[in-house]
Amino acid sequence: MKILDRYILKSFLVPFFATFLIILFVLVMQMLWLAFDNFAGKGLSLTIILKFLWYSTLMAAPQALPIGVLLSSIMSLGALSENYEFAAAKSAGVSLQRIVRPLVFLAFLMSAINFVFLNNVYPYAVLRQLNMKVNIKKKQPALALVPGSFNTEIPNYQIKFEEKYGEKENLLKKVLIYDLSSRKGNNKIITAEKGEIISEEGSRYMTLVLKNGHFFQNHNAYGTSYQKQKKMPASHAKFDEYTINIDVSSFSDDNVEDLNYTQNYNMLSLGQLKDTLPTLKIKYDEFLKSRAENLFASIEIDKLYKHPDSLIDKEVSLDILSNFKEKDKNSILNTALSKVNRTLSNNDSYKTSFKNKRKYLNLYDIEYYNRIAFSLSCLLLFFIGAPLGSIIRKGGMGLPMILAIAIYVTYFFTNTFGRNLAEESSLTAITGSWLAMLIMTPVAIFLTVRATQDKGLFNFSSIFTPITTLFKKLFSKKEKTQ
Repeated sequence: MKILDRYILKSFLVPFFATFLIILFVLVMQMLWLAFDNFAGKGLSLTIILKFLWYSTLMAAPQALPIGVLLSSIMSLGALSENYEFAAAKSAGVSLQRIVRPLVFLAFLMSAINFVFLNNVYPYAVLRQLNMKVNIKKKQPALALVPGSFNTEIPNYQIKFEEKYGEKENLLKKVLIYDLSSRKGNNKIITAEKGEIISEEGSRYMTLVLKNGHFFQNHNAYGTSYQKQKKMPASHAKFDEYTINIDVSSFSDDNVEDLNYTQNYNMLSLGQLKDTLPTLKIKYDEFLKSRAENLFASIEIDKLYKHPDSLIDKEVSLDILSNFKEKDKNSILNTALSKVNRTLSNNDSYKTSFKNKRKYLNLYDIEYYNRIAFSLSCLLLFFIGAPLGSIIRKGGMGLPMILAIAIYVTYFFTNTFGRNLAEESSLTAITGSWLAMLIMTPVAIFLTVRATQDKGLFNFSSIFTPITTLFKKLFSKKEKTQ
């Protein structure tokens, strides 16, 4: 390796490692801040927290890498231009392409590293972190309960309530509980105006204190006939206060790293996604086929057929209803209207299901193409940052930092926008995943050409010179006529 190549690589790598570590730290702290509510008051050990941070670091690394490449390329080449080192190299007959050649190879290498991370390390980190987050959330079930819907996380109980309030958010309003501990269905139902959850750190029980409620239990014997069940007794009573002790020993530190969710789209490698997509598409096509067959059967379209011309009655009017009596017309119209309304109602009821199934399939499809597109972001952002740094001729953390943030925000927003459109089926999965690359690539080409030709970012003289020349000609003609 020549001295010039070593010097250029050193000028790039020193700011790269600094910026990469800073950005990685910021992203990890953001993840930790978003998950802070899951950690608070759970009595987690330091080992569990450090493991969570490690998985978060592995997840953030592929996102921090392109930002580091972009910022360090602007800083390093801007510093070389600011210190007239590029000018000295050019005067010695060394072209810009030759100067940045080692950095181009390095950008290719970083894109390859980013691809390896996205394909192997990132899915593993998501798998471990997501399961850990869910298990930590369950460690103190009082914080996991969500108002307005049935909560099934607590074993043997289904709990629903309207509101959760109080400083510790352990007070409940309008509580409904299905006790399933007898394994005989919803035979035991408890309602209460208010409730309070009491859970002590280290205790294997969570106490639920209910106030001003009603208790009902149907004493059905398991396996008895319906006639006998009708004769079985039932008990009900009102209460001022009722206490339930729930065993929550399953939510211990030993279960924090259990893997209960393993098939999410961002937990799979490219090979696994490629194997999973055909199965999902077959299921989706089967769903569409079943809906089409139901629609075909409901409107009885198989009864519509053509008669041969020789069998058509010449006296039959083309206006079909005019061939029937008035009372038959009403019957026909009412039957047709009823079938149309029923068909439209069925389609509306399946609209949400259809949309969710299509969206679920799109997520896997988008993830497959986005892994490849995002791995090339290091190369793309290098070809934006490197020429931009040589054009602005400014090193350090000031202007380069502002430009890097603006460029990456544009890239990230465009990538997210494309993925959202593809998720809603407004774009194909491959178009939505590559949208940011398609938009930013012309910018990279433009900046590279301008830097290679040793021109500024914009040549304002080429824009204003023809305008000023036109005005000069106009004024000169007026003077001659006078």
